[in-house]
Amino acid sequence: MAESKRKSQAGDDRRKKKYRSDGTPIWGKRHVEGPGVWVSCVKGKEKQAVGEVYELFESIGSDLWPAETSEGKDSDDEEDDAGLSLEDQIAKELSDIKRPRGANPQQRFANCQTNTQCVLFISCKPPVDPVELVVKHIKTVQETGVAGTRYIQRLVPVSGSCVANPPEIQALCERVLKSFFDKHPDTTYTYKIELRVRNHNTVPRPTLIQTIAQAVPEGHKVDLDNPQLFILVEVFKSICGVSVVEDYYKMQKFNVMEIVNKKNRDDKPEESRVFPGASKLPQTGSGNTTTEKSIDESEQEVKADVEDANAEARQAKEV
Repeated sequence: MAESKRKSQAGDDRRKKKYRSDGTPIWGKRHVEGPGVWVSCVKGKEKQAVGEVYELFESIGSDLWPAETSEGKDSDDEEDDAGLSLEDQIAKELSDIKRPRGANPQQRFANCQTNTQCVLFISCKPPVDPVELVVKHIKTVQETGVAGTRYIQRLVPVSGSCVANPPEIQALCERVLKSFFDKHPDTTYTYKIELRVRNHNTVPRPTLIQTIAQAVPEGHKVDLDNPQLFILVEVFKSICGVSVVEDYYKMQKFNVMEIVNKKNRDDKPEESRVFPGASKLPQTGSGNTTTEKSIDESEQEVKADVEDANAEARQAKEV
């Protein structure tokens, strides 16, 4: 009797638990993988930030990559089912019935567990392009001075990810860079490598820089002062993400809060605007700026190292 009661209680707990403590749905991904976006958020507000990111990305994604209409999907499903045997149709229906509630096969964004405060990773499924997604939002914030969110501080897109070791990183860089340069076959660019390393001490920074530089096709040159392209490389724990962007500095390194503050500094030096009905963004000096502070300090600490490493990369390319 007692054993039956315990089983019943366990079943109730499983039915009630739909989200993990970090806001990741139980059907979501547990590990960082694939194209996606790194998100820095206010400490202690990770779960709320996940909700904001989902709403924001779905809104932008629906404009850039409209979802297939239900009528078109139903029509396609009917055509697909028509070619299946009776047994296969029954198996397909049973599979649809057994799919966990809330698990949307067309869901384009998923929160991946990072086990780190203030740091989120949202994976993106095709056809979503993380770079285009983030740039679209940043340009909107620059034009309006409205963040549209309360807890998101910074967004960093990655076009692909891999295990953080030199061979994997070089292969990933070659793939990502080739994808970009193939779109502009007759153009020669100047570039700068923007490397950020967090919670990782396995591969030395100079080795990372040299590995990335070796993946850049011939003809493109390093320019530390006024580059046309920025090769963003984010190393977090055992994961490395890479993307290629333009106007990175003009977009305040995709720091949403900094863009809002800069846009409204002249008119509203004491506050920043968000969407209607929301409270103002946390200000510098409050208890919710741990991540932003650590990001700024980290950037200042490694700035000299990055410039030296880029110089070494330039010398390596010249050799």
